[in-house]
Parts: sequence; structure tokens; C-alpha cells
Amino acid sequence: MDDVLAKAEEWRDAGEDVALATVVATRRSAPRPLGSKLAVTRSGRLFGSVSGGCVEADVAERCLPILDGETPRVVTYGVPDDEAWSIGLPCGGEIDVFLEPFRGTPPIERGTSYVAVEGDDAGRRWTGDEREPTALGDGVFAESIGPPPRLVAVGAGDIAEALCALAKPLGWRTLVVDPRPGLATHERVPSADELLVAWPEEVAIDEDTALVSLVHEERLDVPALRHAVERGAFYVGALGSKRAQAARAEKLGELASSVHGPVGLDLGGETPAEMALEIVAEILAALKRAGVPAPLAG
Repeated sequence: MDDVLAKAEEWRDAGEDVALATVVATRRSAPRPLGSKLAVTRSGRLFGSVSGGCVEADVAERCLPILDGETPRVVTYGVPDDEAWSIGLPCGGEIDVFLEPFRGTPPIERGTSYVAVEGDDAGRRWTGDEREPTALGDGVFAESIGPPPRLVAVGAGDIAEALCALAKPLGWRTLVVDPRPGLATHERVPSADELLVAWPEEVAIDEDTALVSLVHEERLDVPALRHAVERGAFYVGALGSKRAQAARAEKLGELASSVHGPVGLDLGGETPAEMALEIVAEILAALKRAGVPAPLAG
């Protein structure tokens, strides 16, 4: 679940009146992408962002009448480039922000959430069971809903820990799997959301999963890579030299073409943290290309 929606749900459960502001259109150089959110309470608490700090205070003020029963509506922020540093958005872009009372999170785990942003139906929400286009026409905003991307690291070592630490602020779920109980400990990989002492091929893999093998043992990484490719992971990668990749390719056959290796963007990284950055960057690029639905953006 998106962190802004989770916080809004938490505040609502605690008895707070909560409004939700969502970026539903952008023009030119927008500071935040479509779907970015800001939760606002009547008492003045804010969580999230629709502009990176430029207009949040004004948005919060405009949310108060919405909490008092005014019709949900769209407000527009933006100024010409030659005036950009005087008011509004310094980037010179323009955004439309939809303001509505927060009534809870969408009732589906995967699909599309729609909201009417104009007219008498403004604020009416509904959901679809399948992935659908992100635009239906004037007056409606749609967002894809899906579980957060899941990063599976094979091998409980320093790079696995660095990967999990980098993935956390991106909202990804992380799992480190290693059949060696002496290595697969929370002391070694404290940032992992889940730590599993098991063979990699025992891990459930789906289209929302990226798997990276960080080990050099054929009995671990070859079955893991084969399993991930066959189960449809959106990204599969393996650590190692070009020679190691060639040896893996002999074992994987035609499946080898779906494995990134040497894993990660070539940024010259040497330390575990640098190598993890290279890997996360390459996975993020693959994620965007694959169109894997992420939590509603915040």
C-alpha cells in the first residue's frame, strides 16, 4: 500500500478528518509525477507531497472547505517561465491537483481505481478488476493498483544488505533467501523485510518480482535463475564476471537471454553499496519498461 494512503488510513482510524490531494494532470516541467499524493488532516498534519514543497501549504488550506462538505474539485498551480521564481512552481510547469475527502483505500489489490474529478459526480470513485488504460477521457482520473515490486536477493551477504537498504525508500518489498542458516541471519541482513532459510527455487516468483543472484555457487544460482525466468519475473540478474556468465549460459540454454549479467549498470562500482546502487538502478529501469503497477504514487 502506498505510504501516503497508509498514513491517511492510520489518521482516519484514529478519528481524524482527512483530505487527499492528488496530482491528476501535469504540463511542462512538473515537480512531481501523476498520482503523487498529499494527505491533510483538519488539525493541520501533512504527509506526502504534490509539488516538493512549493504549494503544499496552500493545498492544505484549500482542503479545509472540502472537509467541511464543499464539493471535491481540481485546483491548478503554475506560472509562466519568466515569472517562475515569484509565485507558484519554480520549475515553470503546471499541475492540476484534485482535492477530496479521504474515505479509505481501494478495495482491490490489483486493477484500476477511477475517480471523477469534474462535474456533479466529482469525488465518486470506482474500481476495475483488471489493468486498464490510465485515462478514460475528460473528467476522470485513473490509476493502476498493484502490490509493490518485490526484490528477491539470493545469498545473504553485504551486497544483499545494501540492496535491501536501497530498495526500502523506493517502497519495494525485499526478501533474502539462502539455504545456509549460518549466513541467513538478521544480524547480517537487518534491512531485509523477510529472510528465508531455503533453496532459492522454493521462493514464489511472479510478474511483480525481480530476482538477483549474488552467489557464485552453481547449485544455488543456476536453479534460482531458471526458476525466476520460467515463473515470469520482470527482472532476473546474476552477479559475476563475463566468464561466469558464459558458464551459466551453458547451463541455462535459451533461458540465458533473459538474465542480466554482469548484473547492474556499469558505473564502475566496487564496494557493496556501489554495486547495490548499480543493481537497483538497472532494476528500476526494467520496472519502468515492464509497466509493473506500483502502489498509488505518493
